[in-house]
Amino acid sequence: MQSSVIIGLIGLIIFIVMLFTGLPVSVSMMLCGTVGCMFFLRTPMSAVTILSDNVLGTFTSYTTSVCAMFMLMGDLASESGIGRGLFETIQALTGSRKGILASASQVVCAIFGAICGSGSATASMMCRVAYPEMVRFNYKTSISTGCIASGASLATLIPPSLPLIAYGLATNTSIGKLFLAGILTGVMLMVCFIIVIQIWCVVDPSAAPASVKTTLKEKIQALKNGSLVQIVLLFALAMGGIFAGWFTPTEAGVVGVAGIVLLLLLTRKFTWKILFRAIENTIIMSGVLYCLLAGATTFGKFFTLSRIPVELGLLVENLHVPALLVIFIITIIYLVLGCFIDVLPLMLLTAPIFLPVIQTLGYDPLWFGVYVVVIMGLGAITPPVGMSCYITSSVSGVELQTVFKGALPFIIAFVACAMLMAIIPGVATYLPHALM
Repeated sequence: MQSSVIIGLIGLIIFIVMLFTGLPVSVSMMLCGTVGCMFFLRTPMSAVTILSDNVLGTFTSYTTSVCAMFMLMGDLASESGIGRGLFETIQALTGSRKGILASASQVVCAIFGAICGSGSATASMMCRVAYPEMVRFNYKTSISTGCIASGASLATLIPPSLPLIAYGLATNTSIGKLFLAGILTGVMLMVCFIIVIQIWCVVDPSAAPASVKTTLKEKIQALKNGSLVQIVLLFALAMGGIFAGWFTPTEAGVVGVAGIVLLLLLTRKFTWKILFRAIENTIIMSGVLYCLLAGATTFGKFFTLSRIPVELGLLVENLHVPALLVIFIITIIYLVLGCFIDVLPLMLLTAPIFLPVIQTLGYDPLWFGVYVVVIMGLGAITPPVGMSCYITSSVSGVELQTVFKGALPFIIAFVACAMLMAIIPGVATYLPHALM
């Protein structure tokens, strides 16, 4: 048993070294997983068979096709410019108080995330839509870019969330229940962001001046033209269908795609160019994700044979350390690894390893999936990597240092949300257990 763990640790070290050489994550996982399986199965052909079965199974699986459907739904929304109409509607409805544009951007990030599922796409869209408006009303660059970089993480929590889908596939956890767990947590994190913005405005009144007031007629017109009601109905149909048992998450993705196409037709935003560009983006991203899934499954098989997850769980159980201390250690590990590995491969690689430890402590797998997504959102706004900050800086043209400085106060919101989840796990698990 001890030798199995040693082989597993050696495989993990080799995997990390391969990452630093610039080899793609999926290829690194496939190579390490296949070679590692050879040590346990003794026959190279058996290990190669595992690899081929994982690749073929991933690319032909009905379950994994849920990723492609929701990606296509998000790409159609992003390419068609729906985000601009959303922001203009929320801007008109929320009034003219100080910091209201920054607060409205958080609401739009959450709503756009409900049809997108990608933090990167949300950050890029908001830089094109919300940032110019905040510049027009003399917002300080730090608060305008910081709220966008932070708010983009809401798209990874509000379903359909690609990280939650990846977690569900990697750990055989119900995707429908994960979606429910992400809703309340996402709303809670959004409220925390808005509180940070309002406190910022009190401390520095010049950071986010008031915007122009809108009349009741303008509010009604914005609500009519901004597609807000249609998007909420589309989200309710796709997600409500899952929760009501009308269709599976994969079928919900198809319903979502059909719904977004119908919405574009009704609002006269549909063009064949948008459709083909969205399909092209979806094919590319789906190929990347499926390769990651196949690699993670192969590497996960190797780790299962090494018994590392089981031994970790037994070690934690025998040490009798406080559960919150273990959660804290796992959180630090995710923050460190997040500096070198992107969200999806990190989720696929680590979730099967840490899940047995979490279950040993008595935590729900649903809670762990949502908690990890929150921590990864924090990693997306902290240096040295901070992917959301890099995207915000690139699209807005603002210096990266300024974006990181603006995102700094929002770390408080992430920490508050994570601490609340650790102390009261029911924040994430209440809805899925109550409704499904």
